[in-house]
Amino acid sequence: MKQKNESELTFWDHLDELRATLIRIVCVVVALMLLSFFFKDELFHIILMPKDNDFYIYHFFAWVGNVLHLSGLETNDFQVRLINTKLSGQFLMHMNVSFYAGIILASPYILYQLFRFVSPALYENEKRYSVRVITWGYVLFLLGVLFSYFLIFPFTFRFLALYQVSTEVENTITIDSYIDTLTMLSLMMGITFEIPILAWLFAKLGFLTAEFMTRYRKHALVISLVIAAIITPTSDVFTLLMVTFPMFILYEASILIVRKSGK
Repeated sequence: MKQKNESELTFWDHLDELRATLIRIVCVVVALMLLSFFFKDELFHIILMPKDNDFYIYHFFAWVGNVLHLSGLETNDFQVRLINTKLSGQFLMHMNVSFYAGIILASPYILYQLFRFVSPALYENEKRYSVRVITWGYVLFLLGVLFSYFLIFPFTFRFLALYQVSTEVENTITIDSYIDTLTMLSLMMGITFEIPILAWLFAKLGFLTAEFMTRYRKHALVISLVIAAIITPTSDVFTLLMVTFPMFILYEASILIVRKSGK
């Protein structure tokens, strides 16, 4: 039987194709979720590494502090003990984390299936732009998540977990609070790293110019410092600058991208 062309497909044919696409995505996500569920020790070892002082990022920055003679980067002996306050809390947390891990592992396949569904409706030049935007957007989002995991979250967690208003008040941190903070910071930095993609899109729509971004470069630096101070409430300037620097680099890269897009 001869297969229908895309122009010959009816509305219900498109719905059937969408349903088949969603079924394939769900099957892959469930399979990877089950795989993550069975590798519980390895999964939670990665998630819980930043809570201990033997996390190698702490040792790296302690070495940097010794070399540059900077105070505040030394690694103090600490180990935060997480607790669970609900009867089914740990099992439900295991299920939720496995689900998120399944989505993360399946994300390249999800993007491929969604693009495969919508690509027949795009022109050739639109397909090329879409592939670039999706690829770079995905890469930048992953870089933002990794940046949060290896830099922002460890120092934020160490500062907040050890901070006390009084020696009579002891910090007791739940596993829910730990996971929620890790997820929130990772999502925030992943979105923040999408600045070049958003700048390119606004430039293509005519809303943004390189001259405008250059004129407000100083304002962007101040905003970056404020955002870095909010998401990393630590007391040392070095950590603040380490967070601000990548954000400002992204802004400068966005200026170059907007200028090139304008030409």
